[in-house]
Amino acid sequence: MDRREILTLAGGVVSAALLGPVAAYAAQAPERKSGRALVIDGNLVAPVDSPDPLDAETRAMVRSSGLDAFKITLGGSGNLSKAETDEQIASFSKGIAVNSDLFTKITSPADLAQAKRNGKVGVILSFEAAGMLEGRVENIDHFRSADVLVMGLTYNTVSPFGSGVLAPQSTGLTELGHAAVSRMNTLGTSIDISHSDERTSLEAMAASKKPVLITHAGCAAIHPHPRNKSDALLRTLADKGGVVGIYELAFLVPAPAQPGLDAYLAHIEHAVRVCGEDHVGIGTDGLLTPFDTSPESMKAWNDDIAERKKAGVSAPGEGPPPFVIGLNRPDRYAVIADALAKRGYSRRTLDKILGGNFERVFSETWQRA
Repeated sequence: MDRREILTLAGGVVSAALLGPVAAYAAQAPERKSGRALVIDGNLVAPVDSPDPLDAETRAMVRSSGLDAFKITLGGSGNLSKAETDEQIASFSKGIAVNSDLFTKITSPADLAQAKRNGKVGVILSFEAAGMLEGRVENIDHFRSADVLVMGLTYNTVSPFGSGVLAPQSTGLTELGHAAVSRMNTLGTSIDISHSDERTSLEAMAASKKPVLITHAGCAAIHPHPRNKSDALLRTLADKGGVVGIYELAFLVPAPAQPGLDAYLAHIEHAVRVCGEDHVGIGTDGLLTPFDTSPESMKAWNDDIAERKKAGVSAPGEGPPPFVIGLNRPDRYAVIADALAKRGYSRRTLDKILGGNFERVFSETWQRA
């Protein structure tokens, strides 16, 4: 079973009615739906691949999230082939279609605002790994024609295009990687270096003619970890016009602790100080629906972690489930916004962090050259 399937099974068991009240920012949801600002999650697991219409409780949780769009990962952690990924794309497209009053597939920048106007949640198809490309640049064309709008160059280990954060020795951006960056720029595909190591990331940004994304990561200055990014890398990302989305993974804090809201906010605030308010977003890398922490769910989660360790793709400290205490709820974006507002962040800055910055880079990078 793919890790995303494990996460999907772990979600959706907590009733939206039991989540409790949300603070002031959430009360503005009707205004936000009709206003200009978009709420976008840069990496999220959500129930969009169901062959049947979603049940009323799950639908209510999706709507309560306040989301206008989110990026969802396909192709696993580089373990799925091109053919298997094609099947997954077909499954996701069917799931979106059978819930067409709730979800809509994003195929262009204009679709983001259109989804908001229509009261739907936009789904952005993406890869965080490169295994499905099978080392062939022409497969970027194949998947771009299937509306995969964001692609990674590596997962945690080495790919034909570069090296990941767990690679024993950095290759940097390979010759094939340079060709991939150029092709993604030409086709209008966003480049995601979330799982690439520092050298590969810096060389990819230097090679790209468009902004590059780190859709889900943390800040190494707050907690040193292979999946967290250095200040030097974050500054370069900002200088090139990119955006970093802050995730909810356990890597925000020393293992084996479950991170809390203060730790999450520390990473956001540090990223804003280093990058500026135009280059930070939300990329939870968690579940839209609450993560089920029952013994049965945790056993499945822990079994998956064990398999990842055997496969050599598990990052240090994997174990705690992917959520921040206080944010294990669909409407986490309002909770984050309220907490930042209490720390003095303006509405304009909050709108950028909650989605405006990702909207800008998507609009800049999805245009074909």
